[in-house]
Amino acid sequence: MNKEFIFAMDALEKEREISKDLLIEAIESALVSAYKKNYGTSQNVRVSIDREQGDIDVFMRKDVVEEVTDPFIEVSLEEARAIDPEYELGDVIEYRVTPKDFGRIAAQTAKQVVVQRIREAERGMVYEDYINRQSEIVTGVIHRISNETVFVNIGKTEGILPVNEQVKGERYIVNSRIKVYIMDVKKTTKGPQVYLSRSHPGLVKRLFELEVPEIQDGVVEIKSIAREAGSRTKIAVYTEDENVDPVGACVGARGIRVQAVVDELFDEKIDIINWSDDPEEMISSALSPAKVEKVFINEEEKSATVVVPDYQLSLAIGKEGQNVRLAAKLCGWKIDIKSHTQYFPEYEDGGFDEEDLLIDYDGDDSLEEGLE
Repeated sequence: MNKEFIFAMDALEKEREISKDLLIEAIESALVSAYKKNYGTSQNVRVSIDREQGDIDVFMRKDVVEEVTDPFIEVSLEEARAIDPEYELGDVIEYRVTPKDFGRIAAQTAKQVVVQRIREAERGMVYEDYINRQSEIVTGVIHRISNETVFVNIGKTEGILPVNEQVKGERYIVNSRIKVYIMDVKKTTKGPQVYLSRSHPGLVKRLFELEVPEIQDGVVEIKSIAREAGSRTKIAVYTEDENVDPVGACVGARGIRVQAVVDELFDEKIDIINWSDDPEEMISSALSPAKVEKVFINEEEKSATVVVPDYQLSLAIGKEGQNVRLAAKLCGWKIDIKSHTQYFPEYEDGGFDEEDLLIDYDGDDSLEEGLE
């Protein structure tokens, strides 16, 4: 080892942000093990690397004791004072024992340690980079597909898109570009593992943030998202600015903004509604595109019974119950859908009069019992 080695350590410290002192300490520790392995000794040794010149020295260390029980690691007080009269019991004597051929072993060991530490540092930097980008979206290139698991090159590392985070019906083609959501980052023995998703509701949120400046600026807020990936998504948006239409901002002129998101999600349907703190208003909006006649709220059970016109029943429920299921997720309420004639059998003609409703049901205890 020589000055070139020290220069290399300085360069590594600057380029890879690896501490020179920590790296040299690691090499010294590794050289102790290499010395003992190659020279078959159990002696207590210390390796020192000169931080300026790069010279390496091996020292045998012995404790000064009154009675020697292990000559490899102990020396008597009498022998110690023969070297230097100042030695006392408990002191440590060091003898320089650097072998002539130790330079070759040292070079090989140093190289192994440096490569290992560089790999560890790179892994650490990748982990710190992506753990701070969790819940964001990145654009990557599909690198390979193995047993239905998709591996995506996302820059500094390869992300994993598991089967359960893929969207049914989407086709994943090697070398094609794809936007993915960083769902989780974990440390493993093989390095950091970045887990990706195409089905997470957060992907929809981030896509709207990219397309809608009002969301980026914080003027419009996405309050809630309910998603069944590959089929339909409902989002509720809100703003405190009276001059801004939050739904219109997300839809964009001639639907250009929402269409960009739909295209990225391979034609997944998206319903955008206004958020409201009023449960009745919120639930009515969430069941869009169905029209709602009346919403009866049960605050204690956080459930609601919703009455819709007979001809709107199937629309309100949706195919296989999807519309009402997403609405319930969006609002956080349990929703039961009833047609007009189911809830008001005496009005089988389909007519609905608000005054009649108030006369017949306002204050009627049987109504509350029916909701419980």
